[in-house]
Amino acid sequence: MGRTHPPLQVVGFIGTKRGDAERGPAIWLRTDDARMRLLDEGELVWVYGPRRHDLAPVHFNDELPRGSVVVRDLAGVALTEIVRLVKLDVDRPVLDPKFA
Repeated sequence: MGRTHPPLQVVGFIGTKRGDAERGPAIWLRTDDARMRLLDEGELVWVYGPRRHDLAPVHFNDELPRGSVVVRDLAGVALTEIVRLVKLDVDRPVLDPKFA
């Protein structure tokens, strides 16, 4: 995991409430941090935090410091915690164990 999934620090957390126009899980990071992970705008990633992992779409914000992220509506992370992003692998078929 080391070189392809370097850790990122949460520097911002956005919590939404019912009725907000923009809601749901999302993560913002710098374009160069995303490029290192081969991520495109809007792509789904696994966000691995200290307590759980969730899926969230990627958005770019080059005003963030390198190695940091802002998350929205991800219950498993808090400010200053470390997360890792793992690209969702949709090209590999999921095999049902009963047919393997």
